[in-house]
Amino acid sequence: MINVLLVDDHELVRTGIRRILDDVRGFKVVGEAKTGEEAVQFCRQHSPNIVLMDMNMPGIGGLEATKKICRYCPDVKIIVLTVNCEDPYPSTVMQLGAHGFLTKGAGSDEMVRAIRCVHAGQRYIAPEIAQQIALAQVSGRTDESPFQSLSERELQIMLMITKGEKAQSIAERLNLSSKTVNSYRYRMFEKLNVSGDVELTHLAIRYKMIDIDVSY
Repeated sequence: MINVLLVDDHELVRTGIRRILDDVRGFKVVGEAKTGEEAVQFCRQHSPNIVLMDMNMPGIGGLEATKKICRYCPDVKIIVLTVNCEDPYPSTVMQLGAHGFLTKGAGSDEMVRAIRCVHAGQRYIAPEIAQQIALAQVSGRTDESPFQSLSERELQIMLMITKGEKAQSIAERLNLSSKTVNSYRYRMFEKLNVSGDVELTHLAIRYKMIDIDVSY
């Protein structure tokens, strides 16, 4: 039996995936979480086989949750399932220890195939994403997203800012000082050539780093 934890802040998304997996023999949805914190806590208590992890959520978000689960629960395998399909997301989450990457446009058959593949000890990246990464590396193209220049921590803070979180809240969630968060924030603004949170959010939408429905 493959035990699966669903992590997404949208109940309709979790319900839809649960219905798909409930119809697959050998699969069992053992829990649901709507924040990164809930996902980490569930994994430490119950150690599911597979986590289907969204990226853009309230709280610490999917990046930090992935990092913590990979650190504290090495036997738990994470498949990122997100609308955020542009690099540096795929590269970053795989470097953090995720075993798979799917977009929410994937069909049910591909999702089931990815879960089985990862459970068997392999890695799975959606073909279109794998091709995108490979072409970028081979061609050395210069039209890459400006977000490629961000570090893992800057990318994480960017996601939280575009969700409307303030520096103090971000600092508390990430166990950082407000001064440190603001330092990351201003460094990010310089790299992306934006002057504030609104411009940052618009740029993130333009490059498909966040879902416009989540941002507004």
